[in-house]
Amino acid sequence: MEDKDTHRDGAIGVFDSGYGGLTVLSEIKSLMPEYDFIYLGDNARTPYGNRSYERVYEFTLEAVKWFFKHGCKLVVLACNTASAKALRSIQQIDLPKIDINNRVLGVIRPTAENVSKISQSGHIGIMGTEGTIQSKSYDIEINKLHPHMFVTGEACPMWVPLVENREYNKPGADYFVKKHIDSILSKDPLIDTIILGCTHYPLLIEKITDFLPKGVRAISQGKLVAESLKNYLERHPEMDILCTKNGTITYFTTDSPSKFIEQASIFLDEEIVAQKADL
Repeated sequence: MEDKDTHRDGAIGVFDSGYGGLTVLSEIKSLMPEYDFIYLGDNARTPYGNRSYERVYEFTLEAVKWFFKHGCKLVVLACNTASAKALRSIQQIDLPKIDINNRVLGVIRPTAENVSKISQSGHIGIMGTEGTIQSKSYDIEINKLHPHMFVTGEACPMWVPLVENREYNKPGADYFVKKHIDSILSKDPLIDTIILGCTHYPLLIEKITDFLPKGVRAISQGKLVAESLKNYLERHPEMDILCTKNGTITYFTTDSPSKFIEQASIFLDEEIVAQKADL
């Protein structure tokens, strides 16, 4: 059962299909420690990466409605697959019906907005789940904002299991990391910036950096998303005033809370309490 007493109307919702969104939440909390947050992981139905557009949209919309029911006016989809396959439909079709004053934001556009400041060559690599890469959401957003840039994608289906099975910093991960870096750079040798388009991948950053040639760097999304959210609230004081500021985080999962707590320790440097959510 959910503990109703922990809910705060006005918390910012942070959603992911699993645990990876915790890396984004950590960066947001670091930059905006005074705000209240509710994190929801749809761990019972993860992974989203290989699911159809229709199923990801269905699951993500259920989560968004859950956040709204629990008093969140602003929800961040800290999940690349949900951002790629569901965000636009939710923004354009569902929000006008549910509440025109509520907002749902994703992680792809904030990343796309910043690539021109990062890349010198104008050649960008995107590494993500099969769903994110097949959606070409990064290609579309980057080319919309920076039509002169070249975008190359690489699906890395083994990287999430490496993280969730705590193999990300072990020698066994080397083969799978090197394989995909070599693959993406063979597609476009002019790439100088690789965007880690999955919220699990920051835990692999040391391995990734080891196999990148000189002059090529990997960028995690968390800080970019956090800075974008802070900027958004500065530009929209009417939304900021609805966000409560007591410095709290409440964690929910659609799966076992004890399992969530155990796995969350991979991504967080603190002990947490989690509750069961029913979507």
